[in-house]
Amino acid sequence: MRMSGVIVLALCGLSLAAEVYTSKYDNIDVDKILANDRILTQYIKCLMEEGNCTNEGRELKKTLPDALSSGCAKCSEKQRSQTEKVLRHLSKNRPRDWARLKTKYDPSGEYSKKYEGKFTQEPSS
Repeated sequence: MRMSGVIVLALCGLSLAAEVYTSKYDNIDVDKILANDRILTQYIKCLMEEGNCTNEGRELKKTLPDALSSGCAKCSEKQRSQTEKVLRHLSKNRPRDWARLKTKYDPSGEYSKKYEGKFTQEPSS
């Protein structure tokens, strides 16, 4: 399986040029990515600038700051749901990587204060 979409991991390879993010990556199976440590690690390395990026990873890395600052305002409901799933997974199952990503993309803690409770809790049933 080709690395395609995490963080879709954390934001679906979104495009900054549009009013809403592209739906091009909406059908990526986020669960498969999260279940595959090798692929997930590659996305994290991409985001941390420690490894190569796929096209999707580059787009995600470019889009992530905007999505964080806007509260995912340009995200579709599906993208928001996938993002929350990824963030919950990282905070629960990869706390070291989660901490590193927060240090890089949220050094002041501004976004963590806004979103962490929402994204890191299990969804309500």
